[in-house]
Amino acid sequence: MDTILPSEIKARLAQGEKLTLIDVREDEEVAEGMIQGAIHIPLGQLPDRLSEIPEVDEVILVCRSGNRSGRALGYLEANGYKGLKNMTGGMLEWED
Repeated sequence: MDTILPSEIKARLAQGEKLTLIDVREDEEVAEGMIQGAIHIPLGQLPDRLSEIPEVDEVILVCRSGNRSGRALGYLEANGYKGLKNMTGGMLEWED
C-alpha cells in the first residue's frame, strides 16, 4: 500500500498543488473539520459513489486514523483504480 504523510500533503497544498483527496469518514466526523477541497464519500457509500472519484494520476484517501482509508484503498485497487495513496495517521495526525 502506497502511503503519504500528512506533512507531505500540507507542504504540497502550501505550494499551490491541486490534490485529489477523498475523505471516507462519517458525516459527524467531517462536521468537526476536513481538509479543504477534499471530496467526502463515507466508506460505506463508496461502492455506490465510484463515479464521483476523478480519474487522475493520484488519489489520496483520508480518514480518522488511516485504517478506514486503507480499507478504501484496497477496495478501490480491487476495482481497477491506480495511483492511490493512504494518508498515514489520518486526521489525528493532521495539524490544522
